[in-house]
Amino acid sequence: MIKLLSIKEVEYLAFRLAKENMSFDEPIPEFSTRFPNILESCLETPFQNFNKKPLYKGLAEKAAVLFYLLIKNHPFKNGNKRIAMTTLMAFLFKNKKWIKVDNTELYNFAMWVAQSPRGAKEETITATANFIQKHVVNVEKD
Repeated sequence: MIKLLSIKEVEYLAFRLAKENMSFDEPIPEFSTRFPNILESCLETPFQNFNKKPLYKGLAEKAAVLFYLLIKNHPFKNGNKRIAMTTLMAFLFKNKKWIKVDNTELYNFAMWVAQSPRGAKEETITATANFIQKHVVNVEKD
């Protein structure tokens, strides 16, 4: 069963890591300044069902939707791509996976998603799922 991330996990894992370790010229505002309900929607959407069937199947597709929405729906005033990247990693790690990809390639991919036309949502999510699937690895046990 695929495990979802809670708001608290995003705050303590993804948001904090993005703020501390992925700093650029533009700082990430405090977590409490996020836009109401947008982050919650981004976290819940990959797990939606229709007629008792999941709209998004499998870990890669759910991760792709999460990544896409965190970038395109702008739940934060700044740092959405950085937070999307760290949230993606936290989500995959919680599900015993990791994305093995060069930081620059992941950054460039996030920029590509951010610049994608809104009308190409499904195509962008499919490309994102393919990108994740290509680079996902199992978390090694100690």
